[in-house]
Amino acid sequence: MLADDADRPNGTEHDTEEPVTKDWLHRDAIVNGVRLHYVEAGDGPLVLLLHGFPEFWYSWRRQIPALAGAGFRVLAPDMRGFNTSAKPSSVGAYRIEVLAADVVGLIHHVGAERAVVVGHDWGGMVGWFLGMHQPEVLDRLVILNAPHPAAIRREIRSLDQWRRSSYVFAFQLPRLPETLFRAGRYAVMRRALRREPLHPDAFASADIGRYVEAMDQPGALTATINYYRAAFRHLPFRTLGSVRPVTTPTLIIWGDQDRYLAVRLTDGLEGWVPNLRVEHLPDASHWVQNDSPDQVNALLLAFLSET
Repeated sequence: MLADDADRPNGTEHDTEEPVTKDWLHRDAIVNGVRLHYVEAGDGPLVLLLHGFPEFWYSWRRQIPALAGAGFRVLAPDMRGFNTSAKPSSVGAYRIEVLAADVVGLIHHVGAERAVVVGHDWGGMVGWFLGMHQPEVLDRLVILNAPHPAAIRREIRSLDQWRRSSYVFAFQLPRLPETLFRAGRYAVMRRALRREPLHPDAFASADIGRYVEAMDQPGALTATINYYRAAFRHLPFRTLGSVRPVTTPTLIIWGDQDRYLAVRLTDGLEGWVPNLRVEHLPDASHWVQNDSPDQVNALLLAFLSET
């Protein structure tokens, strides 16, 4: 058993794994010098789903069937370092521009020139970077609970956001974060996935077991924490002048009960993202696509169907 049932909000039992369609294809691609595993489903215009920390492609298990069923070709990769994708050892291998190059390489690998990019958490940060620096590969951009660089530069000065982001600073230490995160067979991660979502069925026990298995892949924990280390050592947005406007049509879907990111990070972005829509989900947490999958799917499909 992965954790005590007492860890569940309201003592709720939910041990049934979200069904995964047998028609989904598991593939590997060599892009940007690394091997990436990805799941593919459907046929039509290309949509890439980019997960965050500490997740993997499975984060999108509730969006893949909705998008594929609506006539899209959906790719959900394990970003480098996560699950069964390659795990380079150097911190520099996880710079944001390198992560973005992986995405561009995957788009081209499947024979496309452009795609809709949907990113949550770290996947959203990669989406913001693409919107600023390689908009030619984007049809549309959807961001789920990932702060725009200008907004995080502004808000990190507040005590509230600094406290929310304190784990990022702790991740800069060598080895200790891995030791603490791995303790109790990833008890910190399991507790977060059980307690933080507002909806008790966001993550079943079987789901959390898959997250533990993915994070327990050899080298995965250090590789994924290196995302945060690389962000500090190789910051691409050291000055506000290095932040460029995003002209791609963009939708932000924000779970307002995010314990890590304040709601006000969505404010004041009109000058940076002129073609922007922001949708707040007041009853969703940081894990928004699992907390409120029906709402997220409806917003995604409505946005992607606009002409």
